[in-house]
Amino acid sequence: MRHRIAVIGGGPAGLTFARVLHRHDHPVTVLERDPAPDARPPGGTLDLHENLGQLALSKAGLLAEFQALSRPEGQAMRILDTDGTVLRDWQPLPDDRANPEIDRGQLRDLLLGSLDVQWGRGVTEVVPATRDGVLVHFADGRQETFDLVVGADGAWSRVRPAVSSVTPHYTGVTLVETSLDDVDTRHPDLARLIGDGSVAVYGVNRALVAQRNSGGHVKVYAQFRAPLDWHTSLHMGVNRRAGLDLSDVEAVRSSLLTLFDGWAAPVLDLLRHGTAFVHRPLYVLPVSHTWAHVPGVTLLGDAAHLMPPLGLGANLAMLEGAELAESVAAARGDLDEAVRAFEERMWARAGRWAKITTAGLERLVSPDPTEALALFDEVQPS
Repeated sequence: MRHRIAVIGGGPAGLTFARVLHRHDHPVTVLERDPAPDARPPGGTLDLHENLGQLALSKAGLLAEFQALSRPEGQAMRILDTDGTVLRDWQPLPDDRANPEIDRGQLRDLLLGSLDVQWGRGVTEVVPATRDGVLVHFADGRQETFDLVVGADGAWSRVRPAVSSVTPHYTGVTLVETSLDDVDTRHPDLARLIGDGSVAVYGVNRALVAQRNSGGHVKVYAQFRAPLDWHTSLHMGVNRRAGLDLSDVEAVRSSLLTLFDGWAAPVLDLLRHGTAFVHRPLYVLPVSHTWAHVPGVTLLGDAAHLMPPLGLGANLAMLEGAELAESVAAARGDLDEAVRAFEERMWARAGRWAKITTAGLERLVSPDPTEALALFDEVQPS
């Protein structure tokens, strides 16, 4: 029996689900609100874990292609004190492929492959338990009905309200992202500072992290504890005047340089040379977010268990997508029990990792910067 299945969202979770289902010769409709694959920047780099993201790619038949694209050397991690002193300088072994890095854009293209994605299909509402199945309302006024709708549409999911009234809440930590292009040629000193992987600097309630991507591109993340409206008022003495315009590149740069004043000049150069700034307050769902099972609707990834961005979200989302696809493909007749059993497994695993990442964020952006160093020593192989 061929069920009518739709996945809402063309990110790692939704595309992995679709690829694995496609591999099992089961049709699936992939609906993405973006008008095209390159409609917005895909983001930075991801480290895919052997037992999570890489396992999902293996189930999708894409592990060899991933290994050809990934950067094992990108696992390297250097930690500096705010005065520039090197505190840790960890380098992976040449054959270490436990958590190699890959650009988000490369991963997206790998997963897309020959999938037929319906671009520009923004969903406004999902209504379960109608006479003909699950009704999906689109922004263009159209409607379609499916037997199973999988919400893989991220933090502000339009599918989530069909199963849960819970919404994300602010963590108290804000991230401002900037980028450096052609770093090896234009900023060789910063290229050496970052190395092949990442460099992180931790201070009191703030941090700077720079990650190398492919092609000489670097993403820089300024992280700090602040009220959600930090940019519209005089909080923390960051702004010379109330009402910082986040679209004003030089004003944001000046505010961040003030916030990180006193840090080593090479570290601040990561901000001085940034090309643009993107404001990303960090939101999460409750650590043990679950819901009463709703026939015909389920969630994956950030839609189900939004957690701090510490390298687990995409990994979990991809494995969930692969596992749900396998469960659906193996189901005989009604999908309900297969989906219900999948949700129980997902909740247990995601709950464990949500606790770990929530505690991790508390230590990485902490009043005591030594907490970040201690956390690194606990999790990094010697």
